[in-house]
Amino acid sequence: MSGAKEGKKPARRVALRRAGAASREGAAAAAVVNPQTGGENTVASAQKRKEYTNIEDVWKDFKKSGDKELRNVLIEKYLPLVRYIAERLLSKLPQNIELDDLTSAGIFGLMDAIEGFDLTRGVKFETYCTTRIRGAILDELRSLDWVPRIVRNKANRVEAAWKGLEMEFGRVPTDSEMAERLLMSLPEYEELLREASAITIVSLTDKASDDHGSKTLRKIDLLENKKQLDPEDELKKKEITEFITKGLNRKERLIMILYYYEDLTMREIGATLNLSESRVCQLHSRIIFRLRNQLKRYQTELLS
Repeated sequence: MSGAKEGKKPARRVALRRAGAASREGAAAAAVVNPQTGGENTVASAQKRKEYTNIEDVWKDFKKSGDKELRNVLIEKYLPLVRYIAERLLSKLPQNIELDDLTSAGIFGLMDAIEGFDLTRGVKFETYCTTRIRGAILDELRSLDWVPRIVRNKANRVEAAWKGLEMEFGRVPTDSEMAERLLMSLPEYEELLREASAITIVSLTDKASDDHGSKTLRKIDLLENKKQLDPEDELKKKEITEFITKGLNRKERLIMILYYYEDLTMREIGATLNLSESRVCQLHSRIIFRLRNQLKRYQTELLS
């Protein structure tokens, strides 16, 4: 079901954009040249539009005849209002929502408002259509939202309670205080919190805010690579290793490397260096004693 729903969304967006583009063209879409009349329809349409000096006459004739050309004139007239409402809503939405999608959905609301507007009520059309346009945009946003409405409502309950307690106490509320405010037990609140957390989703392709430079970064570029070694830590280890081993000769360094890095036994190291096992143990103990004293001497410097 989710796959089918996701497959329908791109097609719906394409349809909305096409409808929006067609409506923005207005008269150009309505006044199509007829091959048989040699463009007479276009000329007649242009002459018809020039006859109107105010929008009230267009409204009256449209309500009498229902002419689609007059409807397109009204759509062109109120199209800036659609874009204004879409821009206001876009400012409160995530970055992955596009203005064209909102505008296209708003145009459908405008068309419904034009068809359903009653001139006899004495209400300004701008006041009437604003609600219809906004509602059409919100309906489209809900259809694109993968989170069920009941989950969204639960998240809003938790957020409202959190903000209320935070303002009341002047600190972050505890789970017990949240459960008491929501009139539920602590286990019930924890379950509600798990369900509400399902709406938390972040697009890794969204742009990340960067106040220190002009380079555009995505959120995925800022994720830490857990498998990659930290360059700073590796540099510190290298500096400490060089510092504590700078007093060792070649044989002593080789013993430390073979014993601690290659995991060889004392006997194997002795065979490699043509030394007895007891001699290797003696050298190893002497090296450790020297390094321990050297670390104590320079402990403050190494930890700073």
